[in-house]
Amino acid sequence: MTLFLYVLTVAIWGTTWLAIYYQLGNVDIVVSVFYRFGLATMIMIPLVMLLRKGRIGSRQDQLFFIAQGACLFSLNFLCFYYATQYIPSGLVSVIFCLATIYNAINGRLFFNTRVASYVWLASLFGVAGLALLMAPEIHLDDSWVTTLKGCGLAALGTLFFSFGNMISVRHGKAGITPLQSNMWAMMYGTSLLLCICLARGAAFSWGTGAEYTWSLFYLALFGSVIGFTAYLSLVSRVGPGTAAYTTVLFPVVALSLSALYEGYHWTLSSAIGLLLILVGNYLMINKGRWVMRPAVVRS
Repeated sequence: MTLFLYVLTVAIWGTTWLAIYYQLGNVDIVVSVFYRFGLATMIMIPLVMLLRKGRIGSRQDQLFFIAQGACLFSLNFLCFYYATQYIPSGLVSVIFCLATIYNAINGRLFFNTRVASYVWLASLFGVAGLALLMAPEIHLDDSWVTTLKGCGLAALGTLFFSFGNMISVRHGKAGITPLQSNMWAMMYGTSLLLCICLARGAAFSWGTGAEYTWSLFYLALFGSVIGFTAYLSLVSRVGPGTAAYTTVLFPVVALSLSALYEGYHWTLSSAIGLLLILVGNYLMINKGRWVMRPAVVRS
């Protein structure tokens, strides 16, 4: 079951970055995110009620549901959507793989989980790889400011995502299922997005192309309802640190799609950068051990 959840999460979330790209256009970004989670909430509520997983919980639980909604179902995605305006969606997904590092650090801060030395070594590989990967996109003219904006927004969105992971750990310790927490958190996240839309005076328009509608439904059903339920179930099973290792394969899937549909061009620098990021995540997965079969010495 754990392997199935890994594969399902990677397959869905590795492709949602391209779907986010198709959401950009003549519809306000905040409105598009509101549509996504409003639709996901409408799918989630009857599903949870049918499975009888929708208990209200305590007042403290509700406060954590509000925080989870802000971190996982609103603010983080606003950052990701805006970042995709500045940099290719595949590169946003690469920055998202830093969730492994964020989760390790936040696990130490919130749950006193010791940060092992291999985490810092993996971080070094990740930062070096990210620098090489981004190098072809950064030029010494006006565009480098735009690129840095995209990177900063993607990193901030990943930080919100990590905070949401920590809240999910708290839910697991309190005996709250991912379906239950997702339903409440999506409701609160959607409400927050609606308030932001109204405060900004955003127009509730709809995308003109078929790509907008199909990508929205894909993001709502697969990316939100199924993807988040699978991922948070994984968090409950193996912990946030190990669950975040699924992000190691997101860049492979997302950058491949970005190359096909968005014109992203692989270079030697970006290929080496991606390799270093994968090595860093490999160190995280194997807790700093190089997994090699010992040579057999025959006399």
